[in-house]
Parts: sequence; structure tokens; C-alpha cells
Amino acid sequence: MKLIDLRDGERATVKALRGASPELEAGDLRRLGELGFIPGEPLHLLRRGPGGREPLAVQVGDTLFALRRVEAECIEIEPAQA
Repeated sequence: MKLIDLRDGERATVKALRGASPELEAGDLRRLGELGFIPGEPLHLLRRGPGGREPLAVQVGDTLFALRRVEAECIEIEPAQA
């Protein structure tokens, strides 16, 4: 499952970063990892932008990020158990 597939308010754990789009380069994936999107890290999808689109407001630790759809498609996750 990918971060883009989560619903607003759901929590998950990062499994991996994968290049899912030709729009992103290896440096973009490395930057996501440097920001804290690393395997085992819990995250919370707070909400999406207008119309349920971009940006996605994602909290990792104490930090809030606004991600583009193309970036969220590269973050593989494991949804949190209810």
C-alpha cells in the first residue's frame, strides 16, 4: 500500500521508498529519507488539500510536511492496526 492510498486521519508505518514516477529522481527519494520517511517510522495523514487532492499534510514525528501526490506515491506503508 502507498501513502497516497491512506484516508485522511489514518496512521501507518513507512515500509520503503520506491521510485514510482519518472517525475522524481533518486535525489528526490533521498531527500524524503532525509526528512524522516524511513522504514519503521510512524506517520499520520492529517488531510489533503482542496477537493481531496494536493498537497497532503503528513506528520512524521513532531514535524508536519506538505507532500505532492507524486511524492506520496513513492512512500510504501503498512497501515496501523485499529
